[in-house]
Amino acid sequence: MNYEFYEAEVFKIEDETPDVKRFHFKIGGENKFEFKAGQFVMFDIPLETTIISRSYSIASAPNNDNTFEICAALKSEGLATPWLWHHVTIGSKLKCSSPVGKFLLPETIDVDLCFIATGTGIAPLRSMILDIYHSGRPHKNIYLIFGNRWEKNILYRAEFEQLQHLHPEFTFIPVLSRETAETWKGALGYVHSIYMQLFSDNRKAYFYLCGWSAMIKEARLNLKERGYTKQEIKFEVYD
Repeated sequence: MNYEFYEAEVFKIEDETPDVKRFHFKIGGENKFEFKAGQFVMFDIPLETTIISRSYSIASAPNNDNTFEICAALKSEGLATPWLWHHVTIGSKLKCSSPVGKFLLPETIDVDLCFIATGTGIAPLRSMILDIYHSGRPHKNIYLIFGNRWEKNILYRAEFEQLQHLHPEFTFIPVLSRETAETWKGALGYVHSIYMQLFSDNRKAYFYLCGWSAMIKEARLNLKERGYTKQEIKFEVYD
């Protein structure tokens, strides 16, 4: 695949959780950087002896100011994220590709949307949700089921809780697998029981899955057994 490449400058870095950072980039010059919610970019990571390429989903909504955001989880055994953690600062410039990917919202949102994420798989789903509300696109009910291990791992929590407060058709359900009823008053366990219960009536819906491969494999199987088609189940694997 042929990419157009840009110089992306870091203008903000945020510690979202103990092991996830949010990197905000701006494309300089006269270049027009346009993307669709759900797409990703490829970064060239210049290590000491080689250059590696890594893909990161855009976590922000499409805009007209040539900026975008990614969120990355530190993998100490990896190559790319340790480099991002220890070498990238405000003002750093990275080579990134033009946006790519077909993990996109339907043109017309005429049925409920169910977003199911684990970990940093939340990134493209956040982009889609924010795009719906920023653009004022007509839509039905929106459910966001977000699986993590611990409460401290819930990315963008305050933002999603605020969206739920402002928009009654938006339901945010964080699900935690390592907490207990004593430490967490919300949903416990895994994401699967939540969407299976929400859509026990098998009503029409679009499902967007992003995160750990094991979660996606099980969710696709469950939904197919319920009669949902490939066209109704969109997914992107993160590991």
